[in-house]
Amino acid sequence: MLMLNRKIFLILLFLSSLVLALFFLWTSFSFKDRGFRQENFLPIFNTQNINSNLYNFDENLVVIYNRVPKTASTSFVNLTYSLCKKNQFHVLHINVTGNNHVLSLPNQMRFARNITGWSAMKPAFYHGHMAFLDFSKFGMPQKPLYINIIRKPLDRLVSYYYFLRYGDDYRPHLVRHRSGDTMSFDECVKLKKPDCDPKNMWLQIPFFCGHHSECFEPGSKWALEQAKRNLVSEYFLVGLTEELGDFIELLELSLPRLFRGAVENFKNSNKSHLRKTKGKIDPLPATEAKIKESKIWQMENELYYFARDHFYFLKNKNIMSNGKQQDFLYEKIKPPPNQT
Repeated sequence: MLMLNRKIFLILLFLSSLVLALFFLWTSFSFKDRGFRQENFLPIFNTQNINSNLYNFDENLVVIYNRVPKTASTSFVNLTYSLCKKNQFHVLHINVTGNNHVLSLPNQMRFARNITGWSAMKPAFYHGHMAFLDFSKFGMPQKPLYINIIRKPLDRLVSYYYFLRYGDDYRPHLVRHRSGDTMSFDECVKLKKPDCDPKNMWLQIPFFCGHHSECFEPGSKWALEQAKRNLVSEYFLVGLTEELGDFIELLELSLPRLFRGAVENFKNSNKSHLRKTKGKIDPLPATEAKIKESKIWQMENELYYFARDHFYFLKNKNIMSNGKQQDFLYEKIKPPPNQT
């Protein structure tokens, strides 16, 4: 009985060894013959994939300027058209049907995929009057850089009010929607007409807030807070209408691939300061006081000063107290690169 058990044990041991040997041979040939490589099992996003020798950040740069109306956007966009040939990048205007500021869900996906994958257009600068769109929600491997310009809400509303009636010096012969209506902004506020309703100021917050329905609900505290979050975390840079020159200078320093020579061009080009509204009259103090009672003005104004403080913070960090530009370097590198 003992001898029988011993034979069974030896047979099982032999069979186990044979199975292990066959398994080892199969795995060895499988990796070789089936084209498997060790790197196939590395994470998709490893450091080698974004090595500067393999991925050219500048040549794949995509900037989206979801421009707010009446914030000096035409002057800034014309600057990019002046630079695009010299700096070899493409400028594309986003024209949404019916001048709608929000894309339908299918068009959101198409837009995100198109901009991300359209290599022939890169590097690219896109501009259009549309709300912020978060590319990460569509599973895109690369997000564009968003920029924008913001203006004091009452100044923007007054400018738009007279623009609808008298137009500007950019296209002086174009007949505007309210052409022939000579009522002043002060009279409009006094008579409580719809064209000067504070609800018409509810535009900068939605543009920064995004494509959520709450973003377009006038007076929404949630929309204001979302706009602030996006402004800081999703926008590369947000400038101020009254400090357009400093905005352009920061862009040239930060993104020279697109904006090299922008400061000089802006100073000397006759296209730098376009679209001055005709017939604009500054509102009376009583009119301003009436508008500033509105919750909507207060929220839009809060966003403006939030953006202004952040812009000043970024601008001031560029220049040190001794007048020199800030720089950074790497120190104490261990082990040295040539010894790794």
